[in-house]
Amino acid sequence: MPTVGNLSRLRRLSATLIAGLTVFALTACDAAPVTGNGNGGTGRQVTVVGSGQVDGTPDTLVTNVAVSFVAPQATAALNQTNERQRAVVDALLGAGVDREDIATSQVNLQPRYEPDGTTVVAYQATNAIDVTLRDVSAASRALALITSIGGDATRINSVAFSIEDDSQLVTDARARAFEDARRRAEQYAELSGLQLGDVISISEAGEESSPPTPTPMPRAMATDVPLSPGEQTVSFSVTVVWELS
Repeated sequence: MPTVGNLSRLRRLSATLIAGLTVFALTACDAAPVTGNGNGGTGRQVTVVGSGQVDGTPDTLVTNVAVSFVAPQATAALNQTNERQRAVVDALLGAGVDREDIATSQVNLQPRYEPDGTTVVAYQATNAIDVTLRDVSAASRALALITSIGGDATRINSVAFSIEDDSQLVTDARARAFEDARRRAEQYAELSGLQLGDVISISEAGEESSPPTPTPMPRAMATDVPLSPGEQTVSFSVTVVWELS
């Protein structure tokens, strides 16, 4: 049976617990949920991707030219190939092509076998070069010159057009991509009944160029080769995040 002293201690303990619960309840009521971005704003944003592209006319042509000979001996095949390719290079240099624009891309010597696959009957040597022609208007004559000097041993494997300096095209494509992103963001803001605010972040995906596809060329040509450089497209993509208010 509880004594008077025990009852007094129980009353004091109950009072302490009630006071603690009251303080906890008041504290919990003061902790309002935090909304927005923590800086007083709404935290509403819109993220859009804009794209832009610009076309330009190629001003450079790169062609891959090979000379190939077959001979009974490896040395003979290689010597004939080297001599003919050297003549082609000298002719290009004489026509005004810079030596720095002529680069060896392949030197190959392979045996040729009888149908049994074991007996060597000849050797085929190939020497290929990449030639950069910076005057597109003179490219047709240059290809005809290569064929004339190289003769039947000539192999013109491909031609590819490009723009040597496309920095201005990239700048224009980037500006178009950003303006495209802005128009999209403004439309989304209008549709949502909000106003477009400050730019939060910008990230670009980089540039993409789509030059004309390299074109295989015939083995021999007697006259100037008809060439059409077409157009090269530079594309750019940018991702922009705006505030909405």
